[in-house]
Amino acid sequence: MLHNLLAGIPVMLLCLLLQGVFVTVCLRQYVRIREAHAGRISQWMNMVLLSTAMLLMLIGNFVQIGIWAALFMMIGEFDDYATAVYHSGVNFATLGYGDMVMSPPWRLLGPMEAANGILMFGVSTAVMTAAVMDVIKHTVQSLEKRAGR
Repeated sequence: MLHNLLAGIPVMLLCLLLQGVFVTVCLRQYVRIREAHAGRISQWMNMVLLSTAMLLMLIGNFVQIGIWAALFMMIGEFDDYATAVYHSGVNFATLGYGDMVMSPPWRLLGPMEAANGILMFGVSTAVMTAAVMDVIKHTVQSLEKRAGR
């Protein structure tokens, strides 16, 4: 069990760090675009902003799945990277298909990745919710300004 923790915890910490980077980049770009077009953002621009936020967070999650897959390859659990990525994606998304299982000495890595994945999807959801709430707020303000004219 200790070897699982020694292999998995550094990967979890790396994923947490990467998620922080993706959240920061996503929110900074969102705010930069919002401020650059202050007061004149169309519905299309709102859709682009929301889609960009979703895409960046999704890419962040895919990168983390790839990192876990690399760990699985390093410890010799899978023969090819595509299989390791598939298994990693199933774990990260907490699907738990069970069509592939890791060897008994490394099985604890699956639940560790699942815990990491559910946390990262929660963070991604929070970022996207914040973006949606911001779009709603600005849309309501814009409608109120028009109605007040």
